[in-house]
Parts: sequence; structure tokens; C-alpha cells
Amino acid sequence: MKNALHAEWLKLKTVRSPYGLAGTIGLTIVFAALISWLMVQDYDTTAAAEQARFASADGSVVVVPMAQFLVAALGALVATSDPALTALTAVPNRKRLLAAKSALVATTAVVIGAAALTLSLGASWLIMGDRPPPVAPWDSVTDVLPRAGASVLSILATGLVGLGLGLAVRSTAVTIVVVGVLLWGLPAITPMLPSPWNVDVSAALVPYLVHEVAGTVNDAPLGPLAAVGCLIVYVLVTLGVGAVTLVRRDS
Repeated sequence: MKNALHAEWLKLKTVRSPYGLAGTIGLTIVFAALISWLMVQDYDTTAAAEQARFASADGSVVVVPMAQFLVAALGALVATSDPALTALTAVPNRKRLLAAKSALVATTAVVIGAAALTLSLGASWLIMGDRPPPVAPWDSVTDVLPRAGASVLSILATGLVGLGLGLAVRSTAVTIVVVGVLLWGLPAITPMLPSPWNVDVSAALVPYLVHEVAGTVNDAPLGPLAAVGCLIVYVLVTLGVGAVTLVRRDS
């Protein structure tokens, strides 16, 4: 297992795509900080009666969806970077190969997610200073931790979903399109469904699960544990299909 994991890590760090994805996340953090700064500047120059209508200047609301998508793309790259499965020469055991890929994606996703959340939330905190709600959505670090933890968990889940889909469809492009539909396409469509389907379906989509896991939504359709369970189902289904495909396909 150790040799398989080392081989997967070596393949990942010797191609350019992961560095491009990491750089894109970095640029997103800078862009989110700029948005936060502009919102705070506007807030400071607005009449007190209007300040209560401001949205939060939390930059992580921009960073998290992008990190979810890019880490899922990274999972797809790990799955599809060896279409001929030449790695089986070094690691003939396909289940061990799958475990190595899963461990690599999971570790990378958690590291990227934690770093991205720390930087984006830290920048937002410095920019917002001691300004009151709604422009500053928290009063202390303990208020930040539930959302930060839920966000990192969602990034981990989407990374593994990207890996599972990549193993199943064997195409980076198709996997990225499917992930884009899951993260952005369906959330844009489901509000158009008739009630109560619009609420029930939306509650099971990844962008909404982040808030439900964090417990920051009043009267949410899913509680934190149910929302975590829903994320686990996403991972189990996609990784399960990917595992079956990997084990049964020809090399």
C-alpha cells in the first residue's frame, strides 16, 4: 500500500495540472478578498438605515464552490491520468490501487480545503474588523468553526466523487461536466420545481448540504447528521461505481 501511494503521489506531482488548479484556488482567494474589501468600503460609506440590508462580506462563500469544483477535477485527473492502467504493472492488485488513489485524493482535498478556508476566512476577518452583523457574520472563532468544518468536509466529498466518476466514465472532460452539473447546474434548476419538491431536492444538493452540516440554516430540511449522511452517500455511490468499473475493466 505504501509503494502504491508513493507511486500515485509521484505521478500527481510530476504533471502541471495540479499546480494550475492550486494556483486557480489561490487567485480565487485573492478575488474573494477583493470583493470583501469592496463590500466593506461600501458599507462604511452607506447610511446606517441601509447598512442592515447588507449581505455578509465573508469571502469563503466564493472560495468554497470553486474549491469543491477544482478538487473534484483533481480527483478526475487522478482517476484518468493513466487510461491504459500501466500502474497495474507495479501494483497488480486493483483494490490496492483504488485505495491508494482514494487516500491520495482524500488527503490532498483536506489539505487544500483547510488551507483555502484558513486563508479566505482569515482575510475576511481582517477586512471586516469589528464591524457588526450582517456584514460580519460571526462574533468569535467558535462561530466560524462549524461552517469551516462543513466546507472542508464538502471539499473532501467532491474530491472523492470526482475520483469515482473519473474511474467510472474514464474521461476527465465528461467527469468535469458531470461535477459542474451537480455543483452548479442542478442548484440553478431545482428552485423552479413545484413545492415542496424544490425544497426537498435542493436540500440534498452539495451547495446546500454545506449549510445543513454546519447547522447554520433555521428549519433546514436536513439536520447536520442527515446532511453528513447525504454527503457520504454521494461518495459511496460514485466510488462504488468507479470501483466496480476499475476491478472489472480490461487493462
